[in-house]
Amino acid sequence: MKITKVETVLLSRMHEPHEQWVTSTLRIVKADCPVVVVHTDEGLTAIGEACAYGGPGLIREWVDWYSRTLVGQDPRSTAIVPHTNGRTWAHDCAVAGIDCALWDLRGQIEGKRVSTLLASSPLEKVRLYASSGCRYDWRIRPEQLIDEALEYIEQGFTAMKFRIGTHWDWDGVTVDRFLGLVRELHQTVAGRMELMLDGNQRLSEEQALAIAKELDRLGFAWFEEPIPQADVDGYARLNGAVDLPISGGEQYTTLEQFRPYLEKGAYGIVQPDAGICGISELMRIAEVAHDYGVDLCPHSWHNGLMCLANAHAVAALPNPRVLELCMIQGPLQWGVLAEKPAIEDGWLTLPERSGLGVTLTDRAAEKYPYVEGNYFIEVVR
Repeated sequence: MKITKVETVLLSRMHEPHEQWVTSTLRIVKADCPVVVVHTDEGLTAIGEACAYGGPGLIREWVDWYSRTLVGQDPRSTAIVPHTNGRTWAHDCAVAGIDCALWDLRGQIEGKRVSTLLASSPLEKVRLYASSGCRYDWRIRPEQLIDEALEYIEQGFTAMKFRIGTHWDWDGVTVDRFLGLVRELHQTVAGRMELMLDGNQRLSEEQALAIAKELDRLGFAWFEEPIPQADVDGYARLNGAVDLPISGGEQYTTLEQFRPYLEKGAYGIVQPDAGICGISELMRIAEVAHDYGVDLCPHSWHNGLMCLANAHAVAALPNPRVLELCMIQGPLQWGVLAEKPAIEDGWLTLPERSGLGVTLTDRAAEKYPYVEGNYFIEVVR
């Protein structure tokens, strides 16, 4: 079997005005999805989603550039897969999409799920956590966060991750005010859901430590990226100060980038993403992290194809925990696929078909034509 063509299908969908949301200073106005498609001379076609944050157009350029080395190759060879380098975001997201598509193809060739290629006894289903908490506005009605959590409980989710809201300086938000909302949320949830917080690297170490101590007391599952990512020593101090795991690493694309965090005990949980680093590198990171006693809970923010790539990886981990599901991506999230996988009571069942188990929806580019431009606009108040 030989690869005959490698291409990128770029998809977009504008959010309706009432479905747009503001986090920090950014209003999110559209959803994007770059899909790498690999064709073969025996009629098999495979797909993999690259993280759109790399810039869909730049991702397509890198995939086109690598296609010249892939066409004519045997897809079963792992030696043909390009390597992420940790330097160029669009490049590494393109490589991730190629890697995921080739895993899909190998699974189809072997007649096995990708999870079964990754581990001898993978899970049949993985637990999801509802990931959002991006829509509440400190100026308008921050209690929307609590309403949202109750909606997810009603939908059957057993875990939720939220963010720290609109830009704090706009409305004089302090750590104490934020923690007041957190306590109200925790009391309302009343043990029906695990809770996680993502700081999006927006806090000082002093702010992060005060919040981490309270989250620890409340029994949160983790505290994600509270301070700027490059501050390894700061992360080590925070992670060592509380029993609560401090997590991060969603932008990292190589095992080497995680090395200082693992050696210094800076992460209690690592969070690479198959759509950013590829399934192959994610599993390498998971293996080494496990040797350090650190679990892996992948970042998985965009569309359903990326969610499934991460789901197969989670199902194959030595200590599988939970998988992120973006709750505000809109219809593109699952519309990119011909069939949505089964999700019930907050659990995603891996499709029975081989490979990743899904196909691209018919006439995808007609249904979701690509829209040039950034996915956000800057908000000034």
